[in-house]
Amino acid sequence: MIHYQIIPLDPKAHLFAVTMTLRQPKSVQVFSLPAWLPGSYMVRDFAKNIIELKAQDKQGQPLKLTQLDKQTWSVDNSSLEITLTYQVYAWDLSVRTAHLDMTHGFFNGSSVFLAAHGVEDSPHTITILPPTESSLSDWRLATSMTRLNGDDFAFGQFSAESYDELIDHPVEMGLFSLASFDACGVQHDIVLNGRHRACMPRLCQDLKAICEYQINLFGTPAPFKRYLFMTTVLDNGFGGLEHRASTALMCSRKDLPLTLDAPINNDYRTYLSLCSHEYFHSWNVKRIKPDCFLPYKLDAETYTPQLWAYEGITSYYDDFLTYRAGRVSQQDYLDMLSETFTRVYRSQGRFKQTIKDASFNAWTKFYKQDENAQNAIISYYTKGALFALYLDLILRSETQGKSSLDDVMRILWQEYALQNKGTTDQCHQAIVERLLNRDCHAIFAYLDNTDDIPLAPLLAEFGVDFTLRASQGSQDVGGTQHKGYKIAFGAKTQTAPMGLKIISVTQGSPAHFAGLSAGDNLIAADNLQVNAQFEAQLQHYSLGEAINLHWFRRDELMTGELVITAAPKDTVALLVRDDSKIAAWLGR
Repeated sequence: MIHYQIIPLDPKAHLFAVTMTLRQPKSVQVFSLPAWLPGSYMVRDFAKNIIELKAQDKQGQPLKLTQLDKQTWSVDNSSLEITLTYQVYAWDLSVRTAHLDMTHGFFNGSSVFLAAHGVEDSPHTITILPPTESSLSDWRLATSMTRLNGDDFAFGQFSAESYDELIDHPVEMGLFSLASFDACGVQHDIVLNGRHRACMPRLCQDLKAICEYQINLFGTPAPFKRYLFMTTVLDNGFGGLEHRASTALMCSRKDLPLTLDAPINNDYRTYLSLCSHEYFHSWNVKRIKPDCFLPYKLDAETYTPQLWAYEGITSYYDDFLTYRAGRVSQQDYLDMLSETFTRVYRSQGRFKQTIKDASFNAWTKFYKQDENAQNAIISYYTKGALFALYLDLILRSETQGKSSLDDVMRILWQEYALQNKGTTDQCHQAIVERLLNRDCHAIFAYLDNTDDIPLAPLLAEFGVDFTLRASQGSQDVGGTQHKGYKIAFGAKTQTAPMGLKIISVTQGSPAHFAGLSAGDNLIAADNLQVNAQFEAQLQHYSLGEAINLHWFRRDELMTGELVITAAPKDTVALLVRDDSKIAAWLGR
């Protein structure tokens, strides 16, 4: 039996204290901490945050502890019980690791609980103790882990059937807001940590509609007995990570609804899509998953070209299901889809990296992006979502609406997840071929090449016009028609004390040919100081003109010439042309 005890030992120093007790250990017992956690495909080396690791026997005598590598230790043992004690430094305000201060505590088990080798499939129990500081005596605790004692949202003892399950139930503690709703007979809880003025009944109303739609899409019963949405609310933040019966989220205060009847604005619909995305993962990646994830191997990278199917398909459905659940209008949904198109079409990397390669290299190229990322890589989230749209429209078109991507997902659920089988690299193609009764190599070739997916003709078949226009500036993310800029610059910037700091430069753009690079501080153009209006001011020049630029690179003054060039059409707008045709895709 393996038992853990964890306590927020010193919130001011951001320290959790962990005690781990293992009965019937081996004579040489090995322990390790994961290098990464499922859903976030980058080695994070959680063990770097472990402090003062010690081992002792049942009588309290110290045991020899030997470190084998950055995350693995062995204990020489002749006792019937080993106890490990250690502290974990928790100061990563994200959904991935652990964070502790006087406002709240949060942790993923993968960053705080050492695994005992050889008994990972045995039952694990955990006691979570409250902080000892009197000022924090009113803290509560939220987790989807199976509770053994105590009231709901109280500290207490919990259980997991295996180490894999133990680390798949993150924990939030503090003075959080709480609301609950029922979806298809399953209790769903919403926990918000951080200062906010959100209308909790509105959150329940909208999330209930989305959750019920998803449960019914795959078929009842839901794959969990209870579900928990945990959100850390910040002044500026965004992110999410899926788990088997919960999700950890981050959002900005502006993303939350303030009243029960206010229209859904762009910020709130983004939050609902985030919730929809992580909830859809309850099926697509937590249970339908690549065969190389059965089981997860968390000591090093696990490479697969299939992430497009798990993040790309999920990214297609997250917005789509907010529409199908009646939360956003038809045009709002098309604007959301336009934004996905635009993120792809503004990436020069789409001509250099395939979707499968993007999936395989997520560990480095996607999760460790630098200032050149837009020129070198493509996101398997966004282009994967466009490929999912491509599959959905082809299925609907060729079967006259009898089949869709929904059927692919239900087959994956029935024939793989419920049979505890992992998907192979060919599974999705084989299912589509079965539904279409034909060879589909030409369709799935878009996973292996860098061509733009030919979606405009398919969208036209469903009554939607696909248009490309120039961008109207950094705030233009695509969607509803705007009159775009006629002049291109080709660099992302942010305001700086003496001008504009260059964040990234698009290859082949005027900024590139002028000599600008990421990190430069642009101070003057045409002998005038630049400011946030620089790109708008460029629109007053004529095509073919050239203006001088001055910038600092480090502490050296540099000059270059910016040739006034027509802006590229890289911004997508989707508009309904024929209501009768669109019903075959977007009819509710």
